[in-house]
Amino acid sequence: MENKKSDTDPLPNTPAEHRRTVKTYVMRSGRMTAAQERSYNELSPAWCIPYENKKLNFVDIFGNTNPIIVEIGFGMGDATIKIAQQNPDINYLGIEVHKPGVGKVLSEIKRLELKNLYIIEYDALDVLDTMIGDNSVNGFHIFFPDPWPKKRHHKRRLVQRPNTDLFTQKLTPGGYIYFVTDIIEYAEFALEQLTDTPNLKNKYDGYAEPQDWRAMTKFERKGMAADRKITEILFEKQNA
Repeated sequence: MENKKSDTDPLPNTPAEHRRTVKTYVMRSGRMTAAQERSYNELSPAWCIPYENKKLNFVDIFGNTNPIIVEIGFGMGDATIKIAQQNPDINYLGIEVHKPGVGKVLSEIKRLELKNLYIIEYDALDVLDTMIGDNSVNGFHIFFPDPWPKKRHHKRRLVQRPNTDLFTQKLTPGGYIYFVTDIIEYAEFALEQLTDTPNLKNKYDGYAEPQDWRAMTKFERKGMAADRKITEILFEKQNA
């Protein structure tokens, strides 16, 4: 069984002013493979952006003015890598705290010679608060986040207000939030929360149609194997 840190354990070297009392994730102690650890040590200086209390300049990072998509919690990164590979004219920023997943994605960045994918290994909400400028992101991908099914843990769900207000603040007009889950109760909850978020509009009448450009994730395959329905939600930011 994996050891889990407590609800309030911060990431290492977290500044006191950014230590959230409620985390949307649990730090897991999954062991890295030798290849993941090697990739992490060799490649993170080039492709991992350190957490800093200052705004990112995406042109400096990517060397272009292409659209910016932020994926929160990419896990082992299967979908992340495929989407970035298939869309070289879009820049991707993946935010993840699970080191084995970071190591796996770094190895794929090198193998595929990707130039449009960088990683921040940190709490996503802190990153958005301090490192991402307002009106600078063209889309958020949130694929199969922890559903926190127990009612007492609902406060830890990522897709809820005021988090959705923060996402909207960072989006450009016309930018989107794309959320996918295999837990229908979380889908119902998220749909309600996004509907109640100012300046967002549902692109569909209820749940979204499957987006054919989205690559399948490991969690999606597990959900389908367990006969759970995959539910998608797609909201867009309205012009001010």
